[in-house]
Amino acid sequence: MVPSVDPVALVGINGFGRIGRAAFRASLARDDVKVVAINHTAPDLSYLLHVIRYDSTHGTSPYANEFSITESGDLKFLDRTIKLFSERDPEQLDWASAEVEYVLEATGKMTTVEAASRHCKPGKGAKKVVISSPSKDAKTIVVGVNRREYDSSMQVVSNASCTTNCLAPLAKVLQRCFGIEYGMMTTVHASTSSQHILDGYSKKNRRLGRGVGSNIIPTTTGAATAVQLVLPELTGKFTGISVRVPVNNVSMVDLTVSLTTPVASVEELLKPLREAAAGRYGSSLGSLTTVICVDDDELVSSDFLGYQQSCIVDSHATVQLNPTTFKIIAWYDNEYAYSVRCLDLIRYMFEVDHGLRGGETPTASRPISPVQGAAHIDALTADKAARLAQRVQGQFMLA
Repeated sequence: MVPSVDPVALVGINGFGRIGRAAFRASLARDDVKVVAINHTAPDLSYLLHVIRYDSTHGTSPYANEFSITESGDLKFLDRTIKLFSERDPEQLDWASAEVEYVLEATGKMTTVEAASRHCKPGKGAKKVVISSPSKDAKTIVVGVNRREYDSSMQVVSNASCTTNCLAPLAKVLQRCFGIEYGMMTTVHASTSSQHILDGYSKKNRRLGRGVGSNIIPTTTGAATAVQLVLPELTGKFTGISVRVPVNNVSMVDLTVSLTTPVASVEELLKPLREAAAGRYGSSLGSLTTVICVDDDELVSSDFLGYQQSCIVDSHATVQLNPTTFKIIAWYDNEYAYSVRCLDLIRYMFEVDHGLRGGETPTASRPISPVQGAAHIDALTADKAARLAQRVQGQFMLA
């Protein structure tokens, strides 16, 4: 019998960098997942408290004054206590003491099944791990694309990359509706902490060793290959590169695609994307309301900061060469939206593992207080007002 109120998935975050912090902020806007433990490497707890309260990209937390450190050295948030660890050896972590069931592995270092499984040591460990990066051997799951391939026997799964989470849902809709002959993708990607501020050395390639602030840097990406992991019918049909640009956050997929079925216009191409985003497309795709949206405003990258969708198709920047060849532009907040997908995946795993509803639609985050910072909202159109409300909720984590 399915409970009338679903229990909460209890999560531990290992690694408190960009994705770990964004996932923690995102969790505060939800009632279906709860972060109960964090493993960090901050030099001291006051420093940890500082980075929880303040962020140069996502702004000051509206709960800045609601966080504190307890006498026992844990994090206090409102009436909740969040267990804090500072342990570099995952086998020494006592996740079980905080009742952690799912670990979000966000260090970027433990990306194999063998490494991530160290979080699941009997007695002290968690039950499952979601890797917040691509993995060579873990099952890759992208919410809205192949989520149903998860089963409870899987202990470690990968949430792929932020770029794959943008590209794969888009490719899924196009493939199902029109068929894809081939696709060539460029991700115009925001800079990341792995890059150098000034010229240095990179283990990956020479270009990535150059200073991020003064260069546009072409490099490689595994996103096009990863799409083929979650959409096997596209094997051999996708390739792509990445171009790193000097912005802090929000990236863009530039996809040139050749379709099997001729399409009369850009709007005809966009129609199934709009339908999927509205939850009306049908069972073959399911609802993608929390994953895809189509934006009709002429916006720029910073306008998408805090959006929860993984793939925001830009209708004005999408162009047609002929009935089968299109260039499609899709934006994504490579930090926040990706972190929300990590939590969505954990929630779905929880539902499958506990025999709750499988659900085709990811559970949306629940606002607990009115949207702040939008006093001028009544002057906007209803469409823009809804978009602003979504952005403010996403960016500032109103609980």
